[in-house]
Amino acid sequence: MKEGDVVLTPFPQANRQTKNRPAVVLRELPPFGDLLVCGISTQLHQSVQGLDEVISPTDPDFLATRLRKASLIRLGYLVTLPRTEFVGSIGEVSAERHARLLNRLGEFLLRMHRPPLKSLGIIPARHASSRFPGKPLALIAGKPLIQHVVERCQRAKSLAEIIVATDDVRIYEVAQKFCRAEMTAAEHPSGTDRIAEVAARCDCDAVLNIQGDEPLIDPAGIDAVAGALAQAEMSTAATPIRSPEEYENPNVVKVVVSAAGQALYFSRRTIPYLREAASRSAHEQLAAFPFLKHLGIYGYRRETLLRLVKFPVSPLEAAEKLEQLRALENGIPIAVVKVEYDSVGVDVPEDVGRVERLLKSEMRR
Repeated sequence: MKEGDVVLTPFPQANRQTKNRPAVVLRELPPFGDLLVCGISTQLHQSVQGLDEVISPTDPDFLATRLRKASLIRLGYLVTLPRTEFVGSIGEVSAERHARLLNRLGEFLLRMHRPPLKSLGIIPARHASSRFPGKPLALIAGKPLIQHVVERCQRAKSLAEIIVATDDVRIYEVAQKFCRAEMTAAEHPSGTDRIAEVAARCDCDAVLNIQGDEPLIDPAGIDAVAGALAQAEMSTAATPIRSPEEYENPNVVKVVVSAAGQALYFSRRTIPYLREAASRSAHEQLAAFPFLKHLGIYGYRRETLLRLVKFPVSPLEAAEKLEQLRALENGIPIAVVKVEYDSVGVDVPEDVGRVERLLKSEMRR
């Protein structure tokens, strides 16, 4: 057995038993020649972004591995064992893949020793709104909407500071009573451009763009999106679509995600198209595939954000009216973290009562 071999080895299981599983030999370790191996699994959904790697039948070295189907090489699942405990070798990965796995593992270990990113939460807020003028200052359970959002963000463990970015003096004067507030230019075409102006004058490594109309945003979801930036230029969140109404609603943005946890595409259409189930009801299609709803929270490395806003509006962005497509069209990958919480936004005045009832219900738990 040598480095790069695919071997069978007894891996520990959750029940404290062992089971023979395929693994890749990464290194022979001195002084006794023990082998450091990483497990191979067919559970592709368990992939850790930036660490694990998928090997599929279309790869040039797949046949040489003697694996039966697409598999996940799990660098996060390491075991060191003496040679005597290995069942034997069944194949091998290419020298190029072996070198890539070692480099990725080394980079990951280096990141473990780097200081954490300094991340800022920036909430863009406008007073003008066609459906709800003055929305950030609307009172919900006795507090302005923007204050509810800020207080949720302050519960997150990953944010060094919360900043409200606005072009309206009224919002600025209210917001600075409970967090830092920054005035911005009035002509920004989007919230992304508004937060980029603030980020350009801040000392930080990363920025989270947090919607100012979600008073029930989950702090753990914020931390998950921020955490993904340790291995990504840009990140966002998604949650399962649970109702036919969301499935069919073009205002609910859908996202499809790769096995590595990166966004493949966002659309107002329902994606993917289930060819074999296209004639079935929405209920049946939801049961047949794990459709994902995109949540409007974004994380950016600071330099990525400042680069992104310099790109012109892209064709797909113009077609779908979705800013995140500009990133994909310009080669910026977006890591997607899957969360269980769902967004509850305040879009019109009628939403205030609904949110107040949810807040009361939450306080009673």
